[in-house]
Amino acid sequence: MRNVLSLIAITIVLHACGSKAGETKIKESEKPIPVKLISIKEEAADNIIHVTGYLSTQDEVKLSFKTGGVIDRIYVKEGDKVRKGQLLATIKSTEISAQVQQVQLALQKAERDYQRVQNLYKDSVATLEQLQNVKTGLDIARQNLSQASFNQQYSKIYATQDGFIIRKLKNDGELSEPGGPVLIVGGVSNASAWILATGVSDKDWALIEKGNKASVTFEAFPGKTFPATVSKRSLAADPADGSFGIELQIDFGKEQPATGMFGKASISSSSKQNGYSIPYESLLEANGKKGFVFASNDGRSVKKVEVVIGQINNNSVQVISGLEGFAYVVSSGSPYLNDESTITVIK
Repeated sequence: MRNVLSLIAITIVLHACGSKAGETKIKESEKPIPVKLISIKEEAADNIIHVTGYLSTQDEVKLSFKTGGVIDRIYVKEGDKVRKGQLLATIKSTEISAQVQQVQLALQKAERDYQRVQNLYKDSVATLEQLQNVKTGLDIARQNLSQASFNQQYSKIYATQDGFIIRKLKNDGELSEPGGPVLIVGGVSNASAWILATGVSDKDWALIEKGNKASVTFEAFPGKTFPATVSKRSLAADPADGSFGIELQIDFGKEQPATGMFGKASISSSSKQNGYSIPYESLLEANGKKGFVFASNDGRSVKKVEVVIGQINNNSVQVISGLEGFAYVVSSGSPYLNDESTITVIK
């Protein structure tokens, strides 16, 4: 009987100890988690539009022969610097020279015919109509010579400005069609400028205005940012991809860039965007324009909130929406929180 009573007493003691341990564990889980809170308020921030594009010059021209023919020689190669008036290419002159000689001979004949009929008209042998007809033939022959001489002049390509050869589209011995591009030349005179050409959506196009400031970076110039200005804003969409063309004029200072470089630009729109500025540390995770933060309105509990991200700077993040109705965000202690956590604020 005494042994039975002893076992019962031991069981009661162990049960009581287990209950206290469970209560201790529950209390430990309900213990507030120390965090730092940052007050948030709505504010207007710059609307930054990010674009990419390729570098070119403002004075980019495509040079060609007016008449078709076999290319005799191209005197430059890609990357060469050229001076205004420099001979760049020629076509074989046999055909165009023969045409000029033909119209010269036709003009000489027309001049003889006119002189003969004029003398006959003075002697009342030829009529006025005959004289007028040969005079018309003479005028036509003169115009034909002018046209042939003009074509002969443009059987050679000269540089129209100081610059450099961007691309050579034809080679010696190839057949060039009339007006077909042979060389692409970029101007580098004092009046020309370096341009980053890009395309934007209709939504971003509506936010951009001519004269907006921008900053541009290139992998060729690591660690450097170049100031730029929106110099052109297309009023029609590109039928190929539906984007609207935007051009940024870049100030490279003393740096010497090259056409075709890939650049990344951030355009500061004239319009402001309402949102909330929070510390970068408050952002738990981000996927594109969406992210998560822990927010609080009473300073005692938190809630995990999905937010829409605007701009991400070095030390802060602009949140466009998702924090409406909250007064604080957690800036420290987030890894230990969940939607059921209670918090205690530390400084």
